[in-house]
Amino acid sequence: VQLQASGGGLVQAGGSLRLSCEASGRTFDMAWFRQAPGKEREFVAAMRWNSGNKDYSASVEGRFTISQDNAKNTVVYLQMNDLKSEDTGVYYCAARARGLTVTRISQLYDYWGQGTQVTVSS
Repeated sequence: VQLQASGGGLVQAGGSLRLSCEASGRTFDMAWFRQAPGKEREFVAAMRWNSGNKDYSASVEGRFTISQDNAKNTVVYLQMNDLKSEDTGVYYCAARARGLTVTRISQLYDYWGQGTQVTVSS
């Protein structure tokens, strides 16, 4: 399975961006992680296809929304609102081929996209 992420860019603090990730095949769960300069990759959000099973990190809950494109069951979005400078980083989408529930553990994801840069200016 290949993942193609897009939608990053430069935005002012308080603004919004929507990231997209398209998978080339079937997966169980999709997630977004991010990595800021000099920091480790961190979990942002995850979801299971066609279910209400979603999870968010505390730092983005209430501002970010992960969702699927119901017309195309291969595209996942990350709607990011009220962006802050600390949201700056490279955002990666990831997918799992199996699992009982969504997870925040990056090592459990089987496939990774190439990353898309999000820069929030203050």
